[in-house]
Amino acid sequence: MNSEREGKKRGAERTQIATRNEEWSDDRLRAFLDLEPPASLPADYNILLKAYRGMTPDLFSRFLPLYVESGRDINARLQDGSTFLDLVTEHRRSIEYAEALKSHGGIKSK
Repeated sequence: MNSEREGKKRGAERTQIATRNEEWSDDRLRAFLDLEPPASLPADYNILLKAYRGMTPDLFSRFLPLYVESGRDINARLQDGSTFLDLVTEHRRSIEYAEALKSHGGIKSK
């Protein structure tokens, strides 16, 4: 076996164990508001994306009021005109996230 590949992890070995019961303070949730986007994404869309990927539905629901209160745009659009709700509704296991977005003013462009 190539010595370069010996240290590489495969499959489940490289997956981080999910933590479901840790405490998230409001300050930790607010830290997502300071995330810098890559050049290809609008800042507000990027924050929603990172929160969606890093939070359970309950945490995401707690985060959204902080997001809206900070003046962020829940309907930030990509260059193709799609909103974050458009993305979330494409994922079959994201119903709770979509409902939270809708309850805070999220709309679909399509």
